[in-house]
Amino acid sequence: MTDQDSTVRRRLRVEGVVQGVGFRAGCARAAERAGTGGWVRNLADGAVEAEVEGDPGAVDAVLAWCRTGPRAGRVDRVEVTELDPVGAADFTVRA
Repeated sequence: MTDQDSTVRRRLRVEGVVQGVGFRAGCARAAERAGTGGWVRNLADGAVEAEVEGDPGAVDAVLAWCRTGPRAGRVDRVEVTELDPVGAADFTVRA
């Protein structure tokens, strides 16, 4: 990851058919490929939430994957919120 000045963090809320279709694992692979930190988890209402941190281009690459999702799923909506970076280097899948 680069220095804090060129690091962004975004929270994503992804709605659609995004649970039970490999969304979290796919998101984690996309984040690993892009070299971003953060996490992804399922929400009780059926949505998936993620926070992704890193270089703006890398974060945008993960966001682009999340807008499509895995083949078995269907993404209807992605809400994006800008956050302050916290220095996350690893990406984890939360229960």
